[in-house]
Amino acid sequence: MQKTYVIDTNVLIQAPYALSSFEDNHIVLPLAVLEELDGLKNCDGEQGANARAAIRFLEELRRGGSLTEGAPLPGGGDLRIEVNCVDVQLPEGFPSGKNDNRILKVCLGIRKQSAPVILVTKDIVMRIKAQMMGINAEDFTTEQAPVSSKQYMGRCEVYVPEKKFENLKKKGISPEDVYQTDAEGQRISIELYPNQFVILKADQSTRKTQLGRFDGKRIVPLEYKKYKPYGVSPRNVGQTFLQEALLTGADRAPLVIVKGMAGTAKTFYSLAVGLDSIMEREEPEYRRILISRPNVHFDDDIGFLPGDESEKIAPLLRPAIDNLELLVDQNEKERFSDERSLSWKVDELFDRGIIDAQALNFIRGRSVTKTYLIIDEAQNLTPKQAKGIITRAGMGTKIILLGDPQQIDHPLLDERTNGLSYASEKMKGSPLCWQLTLTADECERSALAMDAIKRM
Repeated sequence: MQKTYVIDTNVLIQAPYALSSFEDNHIVLPLAVLEELDGLKNCDGEQGANARAAIRFLEELRRGGSLTEGAPLPGGGDLRIEVNCVDVQLPEGFPSGKNDNRILKVCLGIRKQSAPVILVTKDIVMRIKAQMMGINAEDFTTEQAPVSSKQYMGRCEVYVPEKKFENLKKKGISPEDVYQTDAEGQRISIELYPNQFVILKADQSTRKTQLGRFDGKRIVPLEYKKYKPYGVSPRNVGQTFLQEALLTGADRAPLVIVKGMAGTAKTFYSLAVGLDSIMEREEPEYRRILISRPNVHFDDDIGFLPGDESEKIAPLLRPAIDNLELLVDQNEKERFSDERSLSWKVDELFDRGIIDAQALNFIRGRSVTKTYLIIDEAQNLTPKQAKGIITRAGMGTKIILLGDPQQIDHPLLDERTNGLSYASEKMKGSPLCWQLTLTADECERSALAMDAIKRM
């Protein structure tokens, strides 16, 4: 049975291709959506680009049929623009001139014509309003990742038969020889993905543990376990795995996706490895470290901020600066005794071009070569932005996406629809992508921070 979907503007602003995602069903665009797209088409940044893409798609449909009567969609179904329903009565307290309410009028009008209707919107408040009026409402789920508890972590813990436990260093361990157990203690097989990190435990003496990585064929030992990038040593298993992913060259690991709460040293370790790869090698592995951090309003508003590009984005990169201060002077007792000298050391990294910071808008649309690219707070990326960054990787470039899917500032994203989680699920299993989720007990901040994590 064909369904009728009414599409909100915010769906098209995030995913302009969404109109092709509803199979052979009926799609209705209220006139208010068309007007909002028209108002957004000249905006800078992703909003304007997506609005223009959606309008161009509508123009292609217009050439093939009548948008007011219903134009056929390439994948089946049809789309029409609803210009009626202006006289539909809204419940008391809902202003009829507001665009959101005009869209709800269309939903009510179609429902009165005895046609079941589903409103698709990224706006939570809009979905609440729809429910108040008895209208079915859904989020746009095509780009959704699983809930956070079921998302790929890039690591697992397995048991190994005692007699094969020592094979790791000699010839590796076959994935067929490892297993997990269910609640009743019964063995269950496990599917490993390329580059998945593994904690191996001997099944007869579980205090014996080793760390490895599945290379697609066998579980092999870590290569950089004893390495100290820029003088930094891993403090837990998660950081040991993180170090392995970051130190592996761009030829084998051009994309690293790291999820984890604040305090797990994601940014700190990424910067340490980047500095080590450039400053501590006879032949630097990368030309520079490039840092960017998405912000809900920043990407569109950068042109209105005072100063040059570096000055405009400096406030957003303060977390990276804080970590650089820890790295350039690792003497904890003397580090802050001379704040001016410490600031000069950090500024020198930027002045010499070892580290650069750019707005996300300037990274997308370029081909970035032989660069160590860190995207911090990547949970605020949209799926399209994440794709735009990853697909711009040039030769010799390593991209590191860092973030916490539980800490999202973007009003239209959540733990399942953000670009970090989306990229993680789509790139799972790729031999060129290394992933890791750092756990709460691997937080390396103060005792107070750890206590607050447990209590709050």
